[in-house]
Amino acid sequence: GAPAISIFLKPPGVIPLGGSTTICCSCQCDNGHFVLYRNGKQIRTQELRGSRAEFSISNATNKDAGVYSCHYLDGRTVLARSETVEVKVGEFCLPRPVLSVMPGQDVPAGASVIFRCNITHSNARCYLYQEGAIKASSLFLEGRNSFNITHVHKGNEGRYSCQCFIMDPSFKWSPVSETLDLVVR
Repeated sequence: GAPAISIFLKPPGVIPLGGSTTICCSCQCDNGHFVLYRNGKQIRTQELRGSRAEFSISNATNKDAGVYSCHYLDGRTVLARSETVEVKVGEFCLPRPVLSVMPGQDVPAGASVIFRCNITHSNARCYLYQEGAIKASSLFLEGRNSFNITHVHKGNEGRYSCQCFIMDPSFKWSPVSETLDLVVR
């Protein structure tokens, strides 16, 4: 069958104007190259390095916002296409939130954990990001700043961060929190 391609942002989250991020495309492939698309239009090509290609965005503007995907090609033949990942560029006006996890960062499989994203703005809503994941894990409800995972497993292990926003009248964002590593034994 066709190889599976994963696509994700590193670091995850909304990019500040003038900021940077990297779009990572990876697959278990031998050779060939990746083609990066934004809003359905081809924008860059890169040879495979190991099992990954990284496309950097620096000095971000609103023109960099959009829906990105990767195609993996061998010669001119498309062997696989990734899911899409949305790149957002926004104004950072809120303070940086602080992410914590209870009962701790090292938990046994099957345990429950609660991620808490603390921010001083009472009307903020927050996203929880897991590095390497295409989408944000959850949108915290307004007034609730925690996200529960029951019965954690090895797939929940990884690096997490959170980012908050308010709509006043347009989106205003916080920087992304410092990261936390969750280890599942």
